Amino acid sequence: MPAKFLPSWSSQRAYCPLNSSLSEDSSGFQVKRSSCSFPTTPFLLLSSFMGCVPSKNRPPAGVSGDDLPNPESDALVSDQNQTQHTNPVEADGVVAEQEQENKKKKLRVFIVFYSMYGHVEMMAREIKKGVDSTEGVEGVLYRVPETLSSEVLEQMKVPKNDDGVVPVIVPERLVEADGVLFGFPTRYGSMAAQMKAFFDSTGELWKEQKLAGVPAGFFVSTGTQGGGQETTVWTAITQLAHHGMIYVPIGYTFGAGMFQMDSLRGGSPYGSGVLSGDGTRNPTETEVALAEHHGKYMATIVKKLARPSSFHVPVGQNVERKRQ
Repeated sequence: MPAKFLPSWSSQRAYCPLNSSLSEDSSGFQVKRSSCSFPTTPFLLLSSFMGCVPSKNRPPAGVSGDDLPNPESDALVSDQNQTQHTNPVEADGVVAEQEQENKKKKLRVFIVFYSMYGHVEMMAREIKKGVDSTEGVEGVLYRVPETLSSEVLEQMKVPKNDDGVVPVIVPERLVEADGVLFGFPTRYGSMAAQMKAFFDSTGELWKEQKLAGVPAGFFVSTGTQGGGQETTVWTAITQLAHHGMIYVPIGYTFGAGMFQMDSLRGGSPYGSGVLSGDGTRNPTETEVALAEHHGKYMATIVKKLARPSSFHVPVGQNVERKRQ
């Protein structure tokens, strides 16, 4: 039959008898329907007598079957589109809030010291001024526990410390610091026993390397110029090395004050310092200024090395503390 005499629905889709099932149409007749369809051709006209009928869901002229809406697949695509558009926005909102919180939260430099006659404590307070003068950083003062009895301290004429003003630190608190400056007087060219006892109590932190990557430095007090302004720091660096901490010296960043030779002065490129003499000597203006500079310098380094809250130092599985 010529194409022009074909029925108007010959280009429509018809359902195949394969995989078909019986259903009732609007006229009450049972017909075979199938999920597969194909264009009707003259050779398939006979199939109408075999149960194949034109699809009632045929697309309009000029529209392919692929363009027809599919409730199941369209719903899936719609859900996927909603997920793509909403989740990133919510995630960005959470990130933005976290960034705002991080901006509000100040970095903290712990100034942990032992002072017997007050010289190291004076330096600690000057260092705190320098830290606090740096935007986004604050200094926090802590004492280490005393190991001598009150009777011995009284015989040594050591003034009593007001622990209510400066709290005594416990080792576990160190993990909260973004940087640490340790201060102590010298004992034969090394740190005082009270500070060493505190470091010895940090074994659990060492075991898990909780302080690894934390910047740290030292400030000291000695009785004379040759009493250990440098060696007291040298021998203390081993404590940082075993904890994986980052030693931060001040170098010659103090400028001209590091080169003055007309007066006695404590301090070195390894850290700020003071000369205490017999315990009655007052620090000079240069020593006070150097201590404050030390605080500013340390705060600047802490800001540069600030670690995100999600930062974790990788630690091997075989790190165990063996006590002898």
